[in-house]
Amino acid sequence: MSSRTLPKVVVLMGGPSAEREVSLSSGQECAAALRGEGFEVVEIDAGADLAARLQAVQPDVVFNALHGRWGEDGCVQGVLEWLGLPYTHSGVLASALAMDKERTKEIYRAAGLPVAQSVLADKAEVEAGHMLAPPYVVKPYNEGSSVGVYLVDEAANGPPKLSDEMPQTVMVETFVPGRELTTTVMGDRALAVTDILTDGWYDYDAKYKEGGSRHVCPAELPDEITAACEDYALRAHQALGCRGVSRTDFRWDDTKGIDGLILLETNTQPGMTPTSLTPEQAQAKGFSFGKFCAWMVEDASCNR
Repeated sequence: MSSRTLPKVVVLMGGPSAEREVSLSSGQECAAALRGEGFEVVEIDAGADLAARLQAVQPDVVFNALHGRWGEDGCVQGVLEWLGLPYTHSGVLASALAMDKERTKEIYRAAGLPVAQSVLADKAEVEAGHMLAPPYVVKPYNEGSSVGVYLVDEAANGPPKLSDEMPQTVMVETFVPGRELTTTVMGDRALAVTDILTDGWYDYDAKYKEGGSRHVCPAELPDEITAACEDYALRAHQALGCRGVSRTDFRWDDTKGIDGLILLETNTQPGMTPTSLTPEQAQAKGFSFGKFCAWMVEDASCNR
């Protein structure tokens, strides 16, 4: 196929969220990969003038490489629907639901998927006393990439002091010990299971800094656990109404067998950086990074 027959693609990146730097890295990698596949690519750092800039460029497809609020929660998706521009990944409703961790859990439960006990609470309440018996985790209910995650262990003298950047409402969730697993869904199939190994808590630095974590893909797991991760990830993708590519994260307490596997969250805009999990899983199934990005462009549409 000649480059003249390929669509013009805008890659959206950056934006105003707490995950801006990761999004810039994802976007730059995806833009380079798509150029390598012969696409005409324009990179846009998403800001308040996004609609005007898109109208000026007049792309055929928008590749959404934004992460976090505004880019991953249905807001940008609504702008793209309004402009009638085909785009990658999930649509307005699925993006909004998956970004809201409490609503995600409600949908998981309705689909028969296992989750950890949790409560939503005011930040002041969480700082005043333990909302759950330690160990537990405190995190924003509408952010990703381990932004603002606090682990309160059994030896803690008291509740955590949360940073000013934490939202007024937070999620307090029972900590599940064990292994960190993740599975990507591409269209209508689960790709693989990755076992994420790190020396400490799998936080923002462990996810994105070079050497912060080690990935074993495919994970060395009992067949029952591998099959369950793939089944649960696909069911989560479908229950939330996701499109294109998503990635669902798990914790597995291997002392409990299948009963120790629980879902944490589904990412509708998985990272696409050099250390990201989703491109590794695609590669394990025979997709080069360029072909993987090209598949997402070909899958793009409105009314997602």
